[in-house]
Amino acid sequence: MASKADEVTRPRKSAAEWVTHRERGSMTLLRIMTFLSLRLGRLGSRPFLHLIAAYFFTFAPTARRHDRAYLRKALGREPTAAERYRHVLSFATTIHDRVYLLRNQFDLFDITIDGEAVVQEAEETGRGAFLMGSHVGSFEMIRAIGRQRPGMRVAMAMYEDNARQINAMLEAINPNAATEVIALGRLDAMLKIQDYLDQGRFVGVLGDRTLGNEASMRVDFLGQPARFPVGAMRAAAIMRRRVIFMIGLYRGRNRYHVAFEMLADFSAVDPRQREAAVKQAITRYAALLEKYLRSDPYNWFNFFDFWRGGNE
Repeated sequence: MASKADEVTRPRKSAAEWVTHRERGSMTLLRIMTFLSLRLGRLGSRPFLHLIAAYFFTFAPTARRHDRAYLRKALGREPTAAERYRHVLSFATTIHDRVYLLRNQFDLFDITIDGEAVVQEAEETGRGAFLMGSHVGSFEMIRAIGRQRPGMRVAMAMYEDNARQINAMLEAINPNAATEVIALGRLDAMLKIQDYLDQGRFVGVLGDRTLGNEASMRVDFLGQPARFPVGAMRAAAIMRRRVIFMIGLYRGRNRYHVAFEMLADFSAVDPRQREAAVKQAITRYAALLEKYLRSDPYNWFNFFDFWRGGNE
C-alpha cells in the first residue's frame, strides 16, 4: 500500500495557482530586458537589472511572500532582505542572459558542465531519451549546450499556451532560434513524442509543476509535502525510455553550471513493476531538485505557493 508520502492521486478539478496567475511579471520582464539588451549589450544593460529587480521586489507582494517561504525551507532559517533581493535579481539575470543565448553569443559566459557522458551514452543507443528539467536556473542555458552538440536534436514538450508564448519570444529575439515544440494536451501529442524518440531525438519536459487537474504524486520536498505531476514519467515508462535529469544553475556574474544525471531507465522494467518504478523515479527527481537547491538556493523560480495541496 502506498504511504502518504508517495500517494498518487487522481486529477483534481481546480487549476494550479501558477496556471491561474500566468506569471505576467516574467513576460513583462523579458520584453523590457530584450529591448535594453539588444541596444546596450550585456554589460551596458546589467545596471537596469537592479531597477527591475527592485521594482518586482517592492510591488509584487504575493510573489515576495512565497519567495520568503521558499527561502526559509532552502536556507533552513529566516532569509534576510538582501538574500530575498538576491533571489529576485538572479531571476532577472537569467532572463536577461536568455537574450544572448538565443543569439548564440556563448562567448559571453563561463560555462561548466557535469554529466555529459550520460547524454552521450543515451545518444549512442539511437533510441532517444527524455530530458527532465524544472523551473530552476536557466533552462535556456541547457538548450544552448544542446545547440552546440552536432547531431543532438531536442524537441520541447509543453502545454499549448506556454508553447505559443515561447515561440513568440523566440521569434522576437532571434527568428533563427526557433525550436521544435510538441503541444501537450492534443490527441496526437504522445504519437509525436514516440516518433521523435524513435528518430533518436531527445524530448525535453519540465517536471516540477502540475496543472492541478492532472494526476500527481505527493513527495517530501524541502521538509514539506509537495505535489509533482506523474504524466511525463509515466509516458517515459510506457515508451520504455531513459529519463535524464538536467539543470542549468546561475552562479553569479557570467558563470553557469550545467549538470546531467541519470534519473531513470525504463527500458527493461517489467510492466507489472512500472507504477512502482515511476514512483521511485519521481521521488529521485524531487531529491535531485532538493540537492541542487540546497547548494544553489537562489535558482528557484517558482514564485507561487508550490506546496499548496501537498497535504491533500
